Amino acid sequence: MSALLHFDAVSKRFAAGLQALSEVSFEVAAGEMVFVTGHSGAGKSTLLRLVNGADRASRGTVLFEGRNLAKLGRRTLPAHRRRVGVVFQDHRLLADRSVFDNVALPLLIAGYAGAEIGKRVRSVLERLGLGDRGAARPAMLSAGEQQRVGIARAIVAQPPLLVADEPTGNLDPQLAADVMQVFAELPARGTSVLVASHDLPLIKRMRRRTLVLDHGRLIDDFRPPAEGGS
Repeated sequence: MSALLHFDAVSKRFAAGLQALSEVSFEVAAGEMVFVTGHSGAGKSTLLRLVNGADRASRGTVLFEGRNLAKLGRRTLPAHRRRVGVVFQDHRLLADRSVFDNVALPLLIAGYAGAEIGKRVRSVLERLGLGDRGAARPAMLSAGEQQRVGIARAIVAQPPLLVADEPTGNLDPQLAADVMQVFAELPARGTSVLVASHDLPLIKRMRRRTLVLDHGRLIDDFRPPAEGGS
């Protein structure tokens, strides 16, 4: 598998002096699902922000689809962000729009036809158990439903990469497992997945490659053996 995302000795130091990441190197292949874990403040969210262009590395290189993200400008950054679906911790839904309209937004921006938008939005809402909530406003939803709407919006355009920051934090264990199963199916549909999570039992059950951060440093790149292996 070819590298979709490549971190080469990446460090991030904020103006206040906080060293969020130090010399982090790894790759995510096309068609791969990878977890990032570590204690609170380990650098998980910062790593994801570097991927979607919200922050830039202080040192080192971040490549996505072969492009150096440090060279993205005002005109090219929006196009990059359309290639990376993002699931935020705080949902970031538009309060004055319906669930359907929130999920449809990336497709509208990308210029999809109305019929295709309707087909894709209805399909992803059904997959996430929200088929009957399309007309609702975010304020009418539970926290878990709002999180699932955010996930639907992130994956509806089938981006090459999805990054998710603690996507199951507001979900009960069964729904968290269901959402992770949706994520696990995405690589076969053409979307690689990078998930930051502190839910170690859930990560263990998923049996996927896991990057472990500690105070901004990558201390382990764990690849579980295939099921049935020794």
